[in-house]
Amino acid sequence: MLANPATRGASYAIIVLTIMNLLNYLDRYVPSVVKDLFKHDLHLTDFQTSLPITGFVIVYMISSIIFGAMADRFPRKYLIAAGVVIWSIATALAAFATGFWTFMLARALVGVGEAAYATIAPALLSDFFPPEKRNKILTIFYVAIPVGSAMGFILGGMLGQTYGWRAAFLICGIPGILMALLALWIKDPGRGRYDNDAAVTPPKWAEALGLLLRNREYMLIVAGYTAVTFAAGALADWFPTFLQRHRGMSIEASGHYVGMSAVVGGLLGTVAGGFLADYLKKYTRQSYMALSGWSMLLATIFGFFALTLHDPMAAIVMLFGAQFFLWFYNGPVNATLANCVPSSLRVRAFAFTILSIHLLGDAISPTIVGLASDFIGLQMALQLVPIAMGIGALIWLYTWRKLPERMDV
Repeated sequence: MLANPATRGASYAIIVLTIMNLLNYLDRYVPSVVKDLFKHDLHLTDFQTSLPITGFVIVYMISSIIFGAMADRFPRKYLIAAGVVIWSIATALAAFATGFWTFMLARALVGVGEAAYATIAPALLSDFFPPEKRNKILTIFYVAIPVGSAMGFILGGMLGQTYGWRAAFLICGIPGILMALLALWIKDPGRGRYDNDAAVTPPKWAEALGLLLRNREYMLIVAGYTAVTFAAGALADWFPTFLQRHRGMSIEASGHYVGMSAVVGGLLGTVAGGFLADYLKKYTRQSYMALSGWSMLLATIFGFFALTLHDPMAAIVMLFGAQFFLWFYNGPVNATLANCVPSSLRVRAFAFTILSIHLLGDAISPTIVGLASDFIGLQMALQLVPIAMGIGALIWLYTWRKLPERMDV
């Protein structure tokens, strides 16, 4: 597939962009495993320890809209490279924080860089391949999410336990600066080469927003995606601390187990979801939504038991099950997002998706859990996670049953 002359440069693009996506999530989740360390040093409350991720996501959302417009005016590979440099430097700068506001500023700046990358990269990859192949390609791309998240937990835990939380931020931020240079050799295939609308002028944001809001399939997918992102954000940010406080694990052990469950469960789940979504086409309508909905329902059940079983190892086993089914949606949902809008609208569609899932998802969920934890305890506050997963599952199952089958996948 990648050797086809029509997709020249696709192999290089998918490798480089996937590694960048891995570093993206590595840098994003380092704070979660060393939360109690910087909480103590910077004299923060639980509520304050979650505000930096909220600041990050708010900046991330706003910047996504800006980069969504810039992608139609400037070379996409340069915007991606600039984004990777910015988020990597900002990650390292957190090591020099002296209090709440300096830490908050460093983490918020990470959102500027990640917005440039996350908005543009999926649309760029989609232009290398026809619609029926995008699920497989985006599955490869999104495999980096669980792997990168796991590396953030594991490396952050090891470095934080051994050298302190400042070293964890500094060391994890450096690789991205070097990786950004590789983006400059990506050969942009041009917008819409497989969509028969390459000559269509991208609409302005006001027009694009109207088109997206009237696209029922797109809006239902984003609604489910938002609920799932709410759950995933709270789970990732607070579960290591939950294991430390309520299951007696050390910082390193909690980072190790959460990281391993993310990399093994997430990797297997992402690959299995991408494969099964295509396999199920001959058995059900809207197979991408069917798989995403049912797998998220299973993730909800496992997530509930991960938070209620008192034996630490049993909780980890349940977490693995939740992570496995949680990541099934990655390739299918993002491929459907790419395919349900015209290519002239695709970058803005991904930008608005990022705005939506974070504004109502992980921009607020860690802070809501942190605030609730200060009053009712962390274990009770985290019950919001399976509730949100269940809502996402029901929305996607509704999409599966009510919307017509797509003919281009």
